[in-house]
Amino acid sequence: MLIHASVVPIAISAAVETRMSATRTARPSGAGLAPSNGVPSSEPPEPTPEPGHRYPHLPETKTLSAWRDAAAHCRACDLWKTATQTVFGEGRRTAKVVFVGEQPGGKEDLAGRPFVGPAGRVLDEALAAAGIDRETVYVTNAVKHFKWRPSGKRRLHEKPTRSEVAACRLWLDAEIGILKPQVVVCLGATAAQALIAPTFKVTQQRGKLIPSPLAPHVMATVHPSSILRAPDEAARAREMTLFVSDLKAVAKVIRALN
Repeated sequence: MLIHASVVPIAISAAVETRMSATRTARPSGAGLAPSNGVPSSEPPEPTPEPGHRYPHLPETKTLSAWRDAAAHCRACDLWKTATQTVFGEGRRTAKVVFVGEQPGGKEDLAGRPFVGPAGRVLDEALAAAGIDRETVYVTNAVKHFKWRPSGKRRLHEKPTRSEVAACRLWLDAEIGILKPQVVVCLGATAAQALIAPTFKVTQQRGKLIPSPLAPHVMATVHPSSILRAPDEAARAREMTLFVSDLKAVAKVIRALN
């Protein structure tokens, strides 16, 4: 059964309230990191399907498996039409740390799992270098379908629009609301602008603790795919060093939690 856009706000508000009630009293402890000042105060838009689109029936059960099953039938924007499948988040239910990227890539689209392609390998390497066990964290994306354009036999990545990100926010809110993480790390501008503020600039605020109702500790850094796009090996090495440095700051927060 599909839920028409006109009645969706009730279900969405409940999902948003789940997330906000779990985190509204949270305050960043810092764990040695000074909260950033000057972060844009504007809030990202509420989850909304694109005009003429619908969400599927939403589960009352607050479990990742129930919401993953529901997301598989999402029709809130057109991306499902050209994607192989919905790529929901993955990780332990007890994960204290959630990493949020932009969207699945071609490899993820085929596998149905997040961060299993080239960018995922970069993330795995950086997590290991920073002392973070990938098996203990939850990884997901702001958008759950692969957006692409054809180029011969290849499928080239295209950045999702704001309305597509807003349409998919429902699922991300559900993941965060169910997990109630202590740390949320935004990987790249799309995730940061979806979760922190629409005008957030990763280049200016990366690696810094951001006051947010999302979780007691919220941080943004670059998306690992940006390292792959560096012009040469030396540039990639520099970017990787910076990325690992940001993740070491996350590791420091994690150690303080334990």
